Amino acid sequence: MKTAFMFPGQGVQVVGMGKDFYENYAEAKQVYENASEILEIDMKKLCFESSQNDLNKTENTQIAIAVTSLAILKVIKSLGIKEDFNFGLSLGEYVALIEAGIISFDDGLKLLRKRGYYMGNFLPKEDFLMLAVIGLESKKIEEICSNIDGFVVPANYNYSNQTVISGNLEAVKEAENLLKQAGAKKVIPLNTSGPFHTIKLRKASEMFSKDLDKIEFKEPKNKVIKNLDGTEYTKNDNIKEILAKHIISPVRFDKILELMKKEHVDRFIEIGPGKALSGFVRKEMDNVEIYSINSIEALKKLN
Repeated sequence: MKTAFMFPGQGVQVVGMGKDFYENYAEAKQVYENASEILEIDMKKLCFESSQNDLNKTENTQIAIAVTSLAILKVIKSLGIKEDFNFGLSLGEYVALIEAGIISFDDGLKLLRKRGYYMGNFLPKEDFLMLAVIGLESKKIEEICSNIDGFVVPANYNYSNQTVISGNLEAVKEAENLLKQAGAKKVIPLNTSGPFHTIKLRKASEMFSKDLDKIEFKEPKNKVIKNLDGTEYTKNDNIKEILAKHIISPVRFDKILELMKKEHVDRFIEIGPGKALSGFVRKEMDNVEIYSINSIEALKKLN
């Protein structure tokens, strides 16, 4: 059996996430405490006791999801469960990079703190909107977006039948009407604070690049698949360039799933809050085992 560990991205955060692991597993508690010391933030308070509004701030969201995912990962690893592949959606890729030893725990969390701050605070002063488009091929979505005068582009290719578009409010609204006319089954607004994974975040990417200059990247201990193109990280990659580009480039989760098919991966374990990635796998792949480990109850099913 081949196993993939998957780590979620922004949008799945909820107050109280990971609390049952913190209270019942010393390994998980240690992750939260270590993270609090590194970041000089009370991660227990942020994840378990803050308001949803505070948790939804990008500079808080990214570290909260990552720390929760890493805490649950620690528990899963303590049970002797091993993976053949690691990957995540957007910020989730950093958890995969930490797990593979490419980035240290300390550096990974500090980078995500900076990344979240830049992505949340260095946006053009415009109104933006992101929409999940379901039931229409990505090529058709790209074509429609390219024919609109305003700024609207695909930002997340989640699986073959779902693509997220992002852009200026008026342009996205225009695209929404055209997408429905073209046969999209559903068009769902997303609760996000910016046009993530588009060129509109160029300033954030440039600032983040300076932080990446200070990081020592190591050779991967296990396989991590890139959001950029669905290929595996190698020792020859310019990781700084990849992670800076990551902020302004579309997430190609669809290509990651294509690779998983080719590699005949038959067990997918989503580690962290929510179960969005499990849903993408379920839509795209047959005859595979899928687990969303976001609670101790869910962990029992994995055992």
